[in-house]
Parts: sequence; structure tokens; C-alpha cells
Amino acid sequence: MNVPVWLWIATIVGLLVLIAIDLVIVDRKPHEVTIGEASRWVVFYVALAVLFGLGIWMFSGWQFAGEFFAGYITEYSLSIDNLFIFVIIMSTFSVPAIHQHKVLLIGILMALVMRGAFIAAGAQLIERFTWVFFLFGAFLIYTGWKLAFTGHDDEEFKENALLRVVRKVLPVTQDYHGSKSFVRIDGKRWVTPMFVVMVAIGSTDLLFALDSIPAIFGLTKETYLVFTANAFALMGLRQLYFLIGGLLNKLVYLSVGLSVILGFIGVKLILEALAGNQLPFINGGQPVDVPHIGIELSLSVIVGVLLVTTVASLIKVRRDPEAVKQLD
Repeated sequence: MNVPVWLWIATIVGLLVLIAIDLVIVDRKPHEVTIGEASRWVVFYVALAVLFGLGIWMFSGWQFAGEFFAGYITEYSLSIDNLFIFVIIMSTFSVPAIHQHKVLLIGILMALVMRGAFIAAGAQLIERFTWVFFLFGAFLIYTGWKLAFTGHDDEEFKENALLRVVRKVLPVTQDYHGSKSFVRIDGKRWVTPMFVVMVAIGSTDLLFALDSIPAIFGLTKETYLVFTANAFALMGLRQLYFLIGGLLNKLVYLSVGLSVILGFIGVKLILEALAGNQLPFINGGQPVDVPHIGIELSLSVIVGVLLVTTVASLIKVRRDPEAVKQLD
């Protein structure tokens, strides 16, 4: 897929314009996001992603469009998994409801920048060392297995190294100061808990990218598609937080569904690595004749697993209300 520089620039500028508009709306009148408002924004961002995918189909063909849609759906579904932690972070830092939207927006913008660097590094690694697909595949299978058997029952938010450095280096106020991230008190500049929680959201999302980025590289090797699928998934994530926040604890089988998807993509990566094998200790350094998993099958499996997971979860909690998870 030939992506000219101007298209990269136009894409990034378009994302920045969307973020700027969103920030203006938030800063103009901080408020608690309603279900109706969140629904409209989710529909808007999903529609943008669909239109973008259709544009790829029109100008580059179904293969690349299918890769984008598969990557976008996978990233979005894995991002839903992130929402469990976001709920816990918001609760841990006691973020006022009227400021949660801004916290998510800035935190996710930070995550997008860091993911961009991660994606660029991953693309270079894959281009130079094709055998890295073996590592990616094995890691995804392990992650899927771990997710299936641990889920979210034992999850709690623990400050990572970046947050500990922020608290050690920068003076942090005890209380929030509206939506401000920085304040000056007695001539000294302080950061507020608002800044700290933004760093928490951004850095925590990056940790989740350790499995989502290898997963999407298992669906497409086009860096542009990897980046845009991540961008659209992240841009729509914060509104999804408000829309399905009350439903998250009802998705009792989400971890199982995501583990199946990660395992499937992990197997796909290993098969592709075998098909292009150059490692001397495997089949004498020659490619191995293995089945090829096309994007059509990948897309069908991803969508099918998510549908079955959602329906099965809702049926389970209806029959057994005690199965609902507690996120507080």
C-alpha cells in the first residue's frame, strides 16, 4: 500500500482538528456526559471509521479495507477491556464527573502519541527481523491464555514507574483545582491530581498496547492502517466509557472472548512466520507449507467471537444476577 507523505500529514492534521474541537466543547462548559450525548459521539466516531474504511476500499481495494476494519474492530474491542481499568482509575483518584471527559481526552491523546512511537518501532522491527512474528505470536497466545484464566477479578490499579517519578519530581496538590492541571500557590508552581490522573490514563493505555499492537500487526503489516485503526479506536473510546460504563460489569465473558481473539491472531502470526521462515533451525531455513488465514476469515472470527461473547454475557447475568462483576 503506497501512502504518500501528504496523506500522512492530512490524517494527523485531521485528528488534531477533531481533538481541538472536542477540547473546545469540553472547556467551554465542563459537564457530566449524558448517555444521549455519549451515544451521539460514539455513532459519530464509528461512522467516521466506517467512511474511512470505505475510502480505503475505493482507492486501494478490499484487501486493505478488510485489514483496516479487522484491525479497527480488534483495537476497539481490546480498548473496551481497558475501560475496566479506566473505571478503577477514575474511582481511585476521585475524579469529579464533570471533568472525567477532559481527563480521558488528554490521557488518550498522550496514549496516541506514545502508541505512534510504538507502532513506528514495531514496523521497523518487523521489516528487519521477520522472525519477530514468532515472538509476537507466542506472546499473544500466552496473553490470551492468561486473560482467559485471570480476567478482571483480581485487577486493581497500581501506580506505574512513570507515575511514581511524576509524584517524586513534581509537587502535587492534595485537592483538585477545577479542570486545571497546573496551579501557582505562594509563588510556587504545582501540578494537580488532574494532571496525575491524565498521566495514569495515558501510561496505563500504553501498557495495554503491549498486546494490542502485536495483535493488529498480525492482521496487517501496513503501518498506516495500524496507526489509523488505533487512532479511530482511541478517539471513540472515551465516549464509549460514558455510554457503556454501566454495562461493563455485565460483560462477564469479555475476557474469554478477547482471549480467543488474541489466541487466534497469535496462531495466525506463527503460521505467517512459518510461511516466510528464514530461521536455519526450522525446516533448514526454508519456508514451511502451512495453511494461510485470509483477512476474510480473520474478520469473521473477530466479529463472531465478539457477538457470541456479548450475547452469552447478557444471558448469563439475566439468569444469574450474582455473576455481575463489581468494579468499585
